[in-house]
Amino acid sequence: MLCQAASEMATKVMVLDPLVNCPASSIAYDHMVGSFDDRATVQEFAKRCAVLTVEIEHVDVATMEKLEQQGVDCQPKASTIRIIQDKYLQKVRFSRHGIPLPDFMQRAGDLFGYPLMLKSRRLAYDGRGNALAKNEEELTHALGGFARVIYVEKWTPFVKELAVIVGRGSDNSISCYPVVETIDKENICHVVKAPAHVPWKIRELAIDIAHKAVSSLEGAGVFAVELSLTKDGQVLLNEVAPRPDNSGHHTIESCYTSQFKQHLRAVLGLPLGDSSMKTPAAIMYNLLGEDEGEPGFHLAHQLIGRALNIQGTAVHWYDKPEMRKQRKMGHITIVGSSVGIVEAQLKSMLKVEGSETQTAVSPCVGIIMGSDSDLPIMKDAAMILNMFGVPHEVYFQTFISAHRTSEMMFSYALSSRDRGIQIIISAAGMVASLTPLPVIGVPVRASALDGMDSLLSIVQGSPVATVAINNATNAGLLAVRMLGVGDADLLARLSQYQEDTRDDVLKKAEKLQTDGWESYLNL
Repeated sequence: MLCQAASEMATKVMVLDPLVNCPASSIAYDHMVGSFDDRATVQEFAKRCAVLTVEIEHVDVATMEKLEQQGVDCQPKASTIRIIQDKYLQKVRFSRHGIPLPDFMQRAGDLFGYPLMLKSRRLAYDGRGNALAKNEEELTHALGGFARVIYVEKWTPFVKELAVIVGRGSDNSISCYPVVETIDKENICHVVKAPAHVPWKIRELAIDIAHKAVSSLEGAGVFAVELSLTKDGQVLLNEVAPRPDNSGHHTIESCYTSQFKQHLRAVLGLPLGDSSMKTPAAIMYNLLGEDEGEPGFHLAHQLIGRALNIQGTAVHWYDKPEMRKQRKMGHITIVGSSVGIVEAQLKSMLKVEGSETQTAVSPCVGIIMGSDSDLPIMKDAAMILNMFGVPHEVYFQTFISAHRTSEMMFSYALSSRDRGIQIIISAAGMVASLTPLPVIGVPVRASALDGMDSLLSIVQGSPVATVAINNATNAGLLAVRMLGVGDADLLARLSQYQEDTRDDVLKKAEKLQTDGWESYLNL
């Protein structure tokens, strides 16, 4: 994926890999076969490169340090790789910079209590090298009876695992990608949701921790910061990887600058790119081997076939020659207008029970009313949305009322955003206090006060864009205008509608001028 990004930037990438037919070999500028932890091989490889970077941190760091002394440009710096290689040193380093961490130590008796999380300090990734000891007896069996150099963390229950991809330029500039939620399967990253469905203050806290952690290290490149969210709202740093990471693969489709292009920009001394998302939501699904050999390839290709039938889906197949259970063989990214929509599409791809009922086109405008007496007015908004091809939903079976069915209104307001609703057109304005979505209020004329009571009720509450009494047509047109801000095709259709409306008015004026008012009115 780094080579693919480099090809779009007129940059030649040479790879060092022990496999003759490694995935990158077919698209790299050159491929040197050899071990990346062999001193002589790395030294020979470095002679052919202007910049030396890593795709995995388990390299011969002593050789990297010597290469730096000889003037080789290593990014990130060997000092950073040395720290990252040892998870205990990571914790010590970050604790000195005031970064929140789980309690940890190299020697632990009954100080932390049980369960204890034992972690290998070196050569650990994707959950390998970690073990949970629930009592003292389990300590002797954990991690092969302490065959490794380990450290112990106090067990910290978490509600979500989060991650932040951070780009650091050669000028020490920092650019953080949106916070994502990662979901593991047998300690291997399985699903990544972007952005993470957590409160804004949690996102800010996670970004701040990631920024501080990467700022404490040396060198340029992309860093993956793994975090845990606890029940009481704490965000704790787990570990940092000095390279593009699985948690950032979605950025190829979902962000203006992918993590791979960002890494190249950083190590080449170019300005960092825009790390913000260009789509409201994305979900990344890892294609993990479900079986050995050919049966595993068959299952993977069946899933890919289903994925290619889903809108907003991109398939990345790594072309690894050997299929093994739980091996990462590729990934699938789905982008869409909401987390709810991409999650539904993922379920459909995986053939989760009940997912077949999901509609192909999800509504982006919701029209709600308090009773069926509002429908003759509110239908005009639906007619306008139909005219412009805007998918919408009208709640005319289960009516939503703050007075009669307040629990339904509450549920609708909270679920709308995740389902992809972007605008709500409502016969009342109370729903606006329950959702961050823009609400367009339509004051409906009642039998008394000629609708002024409805108008004043709406405009005196939460911020609501309110149109004229009994005029849902304008509510529909306003919704189209709002959606048109991010949809050039819809905006062009709206401009054409305005031109057609103007032409109709001019034709009527010409007819009045030509025929006279009596004929015009058929008197």
